[in-house]
Amino acid sequence: MATLFYGSDTAPISLPDRLMGYIKVIASTKLRRGESFTLTWTGVEGETGRSTIWLQPSIPLRFVFESPEPEQLVGDYLRTLADQANAASGLVVDTRTWE
Repeated sequence: MATLFYGSDTAPISLPDRLMGYIKVIASTKLRRGESFTLTWTGVEGETGRSTIWLQPSIPLRFVFESPEPEQLVGDYLRTLADQANAASGLVVDTRTWE
């Protein structure tokens, strides 16, 4: 599992490495352009409901991956998620059905 540390929050967000790889690429691209967006996730083991964070360039992010090698990402799926991140609803992922 990969971990995302968001701002000063001490409770990290844990998601599968490959899914976090997609999120990292999308977040890096959007934040480099100065674009803010929401990230919503559901289906995390032991959690009910959904969680959402607002990602903007002034809030620090740190991605930690279990695997030392970069994840292999599929271009079509990356484009689908990037398009979703550009929509008003933001990027929404369900850890049970994301792939």
